[in-house]
Amino acid sequence: MKALFDNISATSSRLVTKTYSTSFSIGIYCLHKRFHKAIYNIYGFVRFADEIVDSFHGYDKKTLLAEFKQDTYKAIERKISLNPILNSFQEVFHAYGIDIELVDSFLGSMEMDLDQSSHSKSSYDNYILGSAEVVGLMCLRVFSEGDDLNYKILKPYAMSLGSAFQKVNFFVT
Repeated sequence: MKALFDNISATSSRLVTKTYSTSFSIGIYCLHKRFHKAIYNIYGFVRFADEIVDSFHGYDKKTLLAEFKQDTYKAIERKISLNPILNSFQEVFHAYGIDIELVDSFLGSMEMDLDQSSHSKSSYDNYILGSAEVVGLMCLRVFSEGDDLNYKILKPYAMSLGSAFQKVNFFVT
């Protein structure tokens, strides 16, 4: 029955992606089908964290994000979560060997969103790294399919692409 729950979890991540992001959904559609599920699972995770800090006005965002962060680490450690988004993320995390430092950096940037409205050059660069570049690296782990040499070669380009997407997003929002 775990397989049924994992399927429901992946379906939830796909629904989150298609509901929240037309452009990301179209981008995923252009990929080979073998990548779809994993990329949906990554996007569902990053979207939910981002929603906490950007959209949950009137709620205790700091507590919600702290709980989401704690639940993320529990899901990774236990290899299961009753939160379908975290369950699908932990699956891709383990299947593709995503580095925990990428998760740490991403969640750190989400915490920055709660408290920081302006940035120095250094904090801005750190925010871009955590909010976008590491997401590109998570996706690259999927695309490189365990080929560490390919990952290392493509790493700076994935980071640059993630950074560019985030900076363009700043201009359109």
